Amino acid sequence: MKKNTSNRIRLGIFVSLGIVLFILGVYFIGERQQLFRSTFRLSCVFKDVAGLQSGGNVRFSGITVGTVDNISIVSDTTVKVEILIDEGTRKFIKKDAVASIGSEGLMGNKILILNPGTGGKMEIENNDIVKAVQPVNMDDILVSLKTTIDNTSHVTNNLSKITGSIQSGKGTIGRLLMDSALAQNFDSAIVNLKKGSRELRNLMDSSFTQNFDSTFINLKEGSAGIKAVMDKAKKSWLLWGF
Repeated sequence: MKKNTSNRIRLGIFVSLGIVLFILGVYFIGERQQLFRSTFRLSCVFKDVAGLQSGGNVRFSGITVGTVDNISIVSDTTVKVEILIDEGTRKFIKKDAVASIGSEGLMGNKILILNPGTGGKMEIENNDIVKAVQPVNMDDILVSLKTTIDNTSHVTNNLSKITGSIQSGKGTIGRLLMDSALAQNFDSAIVNLKKGSRELRNLMDSSFTQNFDSTFINLKEGSAGIKAVMDKAKKSWLLWGF
């Protein structure tokens, strides 16, 4: 008799603990899914939800204020996301609010992030559609990164070939840099060019000086001739009584 009573007590404790754990589980799950809070519904449309799933968190200013209630495909380029938001947050979310998709940490679960919008606008209403910012696709980033790496590798290979050709004396630049005889001829050509330029300048300077002196002498002689003619004319005027 005592043994049966003991078994019944143990069974009762076990059942009671099970009920308590069940109630706690329902409470925490319901709290996470906004089942025991006053909520309102919003929706936004994306081309790609980037792995966002129903039940994911909705963040507002870094605080979890709701959950993703439903994700449905509207067309081949449109995915509709419906979210439930805590009613106490409504006064902070405006009509021009913006929704975007982020992640918890670098590689964490996808979440939906709400930007509150511009101050002074009207408060958002139940069943409003929020403007969505399309998420960055990591696959596109990886493809672009791979293309950049391939192009860099191609450029590096070309630079290596060019450097090797120069070092082996191939091409005009290679012969100029690596051929000592060609370099000496080039230096000699530069020296001769400088010398020729200097002699030409001296020649031009001397020629200009000689021409200037001759012109000045001729101008002086012409002035003397004009003066003599004027003196003769003056004497003639005096003889004639003018």
